[in-house]
Amino acid sequence: MPTYQPAELQDFATRLLKAGGFTASDAAQTADMLVWANLRGVDSHGVLRIPRYVEMIELGLINSGSSIEVVREFGAITVLDGGKCPGAVGMNAAVERAAAGAARLGLGWCAVRNTSHAGAIEYFTSALAAKGLVGIAFTASKPLMSYFGAKGEVLSTNPLSIAFPRKEAEPIVLDMSTAAVALGKIFAAKDAGQSIPEGWAVDANGKDTTDPASVAAVLPMAGAKGSGLSLMIEMLASVMAGNAVIGPVLTGLNKGGFNGTVVAIDPAAFGARDDFDTEVTRLADAIHALTPADGFDAVRLPGERGRDTAIDRLKDGIPLADGTASRLLTLAQKLNVAVQPIQ
Repeated sequence: MPTYQPAELQDFATRLLKAGGFTASDAAQTADMLVWANLRGVDSHGVLRIPRYVEMIELGLINSGSSIEVVREFGAITVLDGGKCPGAVGMNAAVERAAAGAARLGLGWCAVRNTSHAGAIEYFTSALAAKGLVGIAFTASKPLMSYFGAKGEVLSTNPLSIAFPRKEAEPIVLDMSTAAVALGKIFAAKDAGQSIPEGWAVDANGKDTTDPASVAAVLPMAGAKGSGLSLMIEMLASVMAGNAVIGPVLTGLNKGGFNGTVVAIDPAAFGARDDFDTEVTRLADAIHALTPADGFDAVRLPGERGRDTAIDRLKDGIPLADGTASRLLTLAQKLNVAVQPIQ
């Protein structure tokens, strides 16, 4: 597979996005989020998304350079309207608003509606953890996943991330989808020419498929638990923000769109910060001290595998699947973007 150094890939991604219609600021923010995902091995949410993002500009689904408007402020809560801004831009704005609320009140809750695909949302909770805050983020979009017991696409895959800061250590960061697998992993498998495991998705006939090209809907994780959690996130991220997505689609109004929510919490609002830091460290150390089960070399905290991958890729470069590299090079040719040599 072709390999890019992180700085080279970020520069290439930024230039592709700018040539594809993103403003300089929006392109830089989006490229930073995408390459951050690639560094951590989350290739499903990395630069393979660029051709689709450019297509969304062409279709009017993304409006780069749009003004993010404050719709409502009430206590710790802020509602923003992104005006179809790039997802990374809208979520970055929500991070700053939520962090400001946490600084004033101990808690900041910012809903940003009418955005676009947000990417790897642990990027945003990690930003809050870097400020010493507990971060929570979740997003909503159009139907992509089946509802337990029903046929067809009904719910979004509604990613959820929670990050806890640690004193003098990397944060503990959970990032999960309510689906059995993130849809981007199916895109990545298709780009790599690989099959997918059974239990990830179904075809148009509702049958399990291992062919990523035949996927009609992804399955919810843990059956009814996954679809129930997804439904609740739609209510939190969309209905409460005044931009419902799933209900209007299912009732024939054909309204789509993307919404995101970021919550920032100052641990000091609950008690002494030193006590919080001590107990987070104690818990993390206790998990690390557990005896690994057969087949495991260590017991890891959420987010650690990605950080280990980032260490390797900072040193050795970021490999791209042949299909991803080919689509990026094709887009570069179409947009007259110069391509730097790759390893």
